[in-house]
Amino acid sequence: MNDLIKLLTDFGPSFAISTLVTWKLTIISFSLGFILAVTLTFLRILPIKPLKLFVEAYVEVFRNIPGVALLIIIVFALPYLNVVIDYEPSVILTLVLVCSAFATDNLRTGINTVDVGQVEAAYSLGMSLLKTFFFIVLPQALRAVVQPMTSLLIGIMLSTAIASQVPVYTRELTGLVDKINNETASGILTFFITALLYVLTGLAISWLGARLDKKARILR
Repeated sequence: MNDLIKLLTDFGPSFAISTLVTWKLTIISFSLGFILAVTLTFLRILPIKPLKLFVEAYVEVFRNIPGVALLIIIVFALPYLNVVIDYEPSVILTLVLVCSAFATDNLRTGINTVDVGQVEAAYSLGMSLLKTFFFIVLPQALRAVVQPMTSLLIGIMLSTAIASQVPVYTRELTGLVDKINNETASGILTFFITALLYVLTGLAISWLGARLDKKARILR
């Protein structure tokens, strides 16, 4: 118990800052990934076969590449092509690519739940494909995929741990564990505190997702 109190006394502020960094990486990456996924989903429904093939290839590629491997490619391989991205943006880019691939697949599933008759009715009223997608199809698709998107958000939060593989200026939670264990002999206590913070964050996301899903079911 004394070791735990000492660890919290010495590194309590660092744990708080690293938790905020983890939240920041999660929110930015998921938000950008979601926006990209909506764009890709719209391209996927266009009657242009090359675009459909591009989106399908994009989803399959980035859904099946481990985040760490993708980060290594961005950080260490792209400079050979004269493309240099700083460490933190590289982490965000990695998470955005992975997030957008999974979110695009989730949205495809959600779109399949929308009644075709509603789309046909929108067209008969003179609505364009763009307006039909954003005002008729997308809102209903999102209501159907609240839980998958919640799980994806938790997955992205946990995946921020890849930032520990590069020297970002302000460490996220897993990077902080490495730093503390290199400076002290705290060992398992550091992992326990970090795991607890991950679990609490995941539980908070799950609770919010459940609340949104309940409201979505009422709207449906």
